[in-house]
Amino acid sequence: MKLTIVIPAYNEEQAITTTLDGLRKGVNIPHEIIVVNDHSKDNTRSVVLDLAKKYQNIKLIDNNNLPGITNALKAGFECVKEGAIAAVMADACDEPDTINKMYEKIIDGYEVVCASRYMTGGKRLGRPTQGFFSKSVGLALYYFIGIPTHDSSNAFKMYRKEALDKINIEEAGFASALEITVKAFIAGFRIAEVPTTWKKREAGESKFRITNAAKNYFYWFFWSLFAKLFKKG
Repeated sequence: MKLTIVIPAYNEEQAITTTLDGLRKGVNIPHEIIVVNDHSKDNTRSVVLDLAKKYQNIKLIDNNNLPGITNALKAGFECVKEGAIAAVMADACDEPDTINKMYEKIIDGYEVVCASRYMTGGKRLGRPTQGFFSKSVGLALYYFIGIPTHDSSNAFKMYRKEALDKINIEEAGFASALEITVKAFIAGFRIAEVPTTWKKREAGESKFRITNAAKNYFYWFFWSLFAKLFKKG
């Protein structure tokens, strides 16, 4: 099965080379990488174009819609015709070799595979308070809703293209990964998780804003709760 890695990138000139080098060394499955330049104001675009000249499996496209991680991901997803799609952040925080384990789950028949920081064997490095909301909503969805992952909100995921095409992505922010997971669960898609280690970025500036994400996390928690109850009824 073909593997495509989609990376949304906004002002990531300081981190994108490290991210792409890590994938080249850590992923042992033949793959294509699509970097989506999300209206960057720095040299992200030119850095990726230079790397694409060196490595044939790297491709750059632009997000021609409104800026933001959701539209950037959608632009990348639309370029993929079939197979497995891994969504990876450009900040070099995700663990590249986790993709190998995620791919194995896809081959086993799962439609959504979550890289989990909060399951046994997973880790989230950095200040514990920073991961409070993502961990809380992930565990609540696991224990109260029954979604089979401890880390629904992590954007680092792998999808079967045919399943992803059936999900209408509405969320315009980092909570879109959570939205996809809860909608996949309600739709009856098979979901699995594998442990991963997330580390704090070493270069560039984080675009994640906890005040915006927290309210969206809880919105999708209650959305999934009511959707599950309605489905049962």
